[in-house]
Amino acid sequence: MSTIITPYGKLDGVEFKTIFSNGKTDGCLVNRRNTLTTPYGRLVPQYEAEDMGRRPVKPVYFYKNGALKSIALQSQTRLETPAGSVPAELVTFHETGCVKRIFPLDGRLSGFWTSRNEYDLAETITIESPVGKLSAKFIGLQFFESGALKSATLWPGEFLDIRTPAGEFRVRTGIAFHEEGTVRSIEPAGIARVDTPVGIMTAYDNEPQGIHGDLNSLGFNPDGSIHSLKTTADEILAIDQSGAGQRFSPGLKDNPCGAERKVVVPLKVRFSAGRIHFDDFQQSFNLEHCRVKVLAFDRKAADPTYSCAS
Repeated sequence: MSTIITPYGKLDGVEFKTIFSNGKTDGCLVNRRNTLTTPYGRLVPQYEAEDMGRRPVKPVYFYKNGALKSIALQSQTRLETPAGSVPAELVTFHETGCVKRIFPLDGRLSGFWTSRNEYDLAETITIESPVGKLSAKFIGLQFFESGALKSATLWPGEFLDIRTPAGEFRVRTGIAFHEEGTVRSIEPAGIARVDTPVGIMTAYDNEPQGIHGDLNSLGFNPDGSIHSLKTTADEILAIDQSGAGQRFSPGLKDNPCGAERKVVVPLKVRFSAGRIHFDDFQQSFNLEHCRVKVLAFDRKAADPTYSCAS
């Protein structure tokens, strides 16, 4: 065991460490209580796993210039952030020292400790956001280097009513913001009807990917116009100047519970500079040179289900 000196104080009981090429510490484990003095208060790095719900002891990581990169805390600690006071078990930082991500809980899921156990431990947090106060159980918050709120990720089963440029929607999974404060994307909890450059479309992702709210299926440009969406209810017919038409529809895949039951794969549509893009098909069209019709998609399929009971 050894001691290392950091810009935030010394760390005793270092069990191992990795070193950058410039000789600075990249990361290390500690096995005794230490206190680091940071702009966000005095933080105690995790040095033991107190119960089966916590992850094994995680290293403290640093940037090459010595700035703190991430720290798992021994016990949940409240941090004062631009969004308000937030409890944290895991924190990451920008290289400038500004907070980057905060995770109120940093649990380890297993056969003995489930996501439901974590959800029950989570507390309702109220934060300040560009769309007003938001109160919910959050998995994590992300911040721009400027301190502006970048995204907020909700626990499954949590919902928020959010005002967007396209109206007010009930939101699940998360919400993201542009740095200047406008809404960048949301994950609608139900079918959302929005006005796009090709007319009214229904936005909904029946199986949103990932477990964070940084990238969501209904996206907005900084001026409030629709940037992108996913739909399970619409298909697009693009007709060029020669009268030839191409149809772009949601897909179908086998249900996890059996190939006889199909699941809709959402169609992703993106808009930019007078064009409509179908990235999954690697095609785009100039809206001035074609006609676009939004049609109802005859899905003949169900939303995904992860219970195979009949």
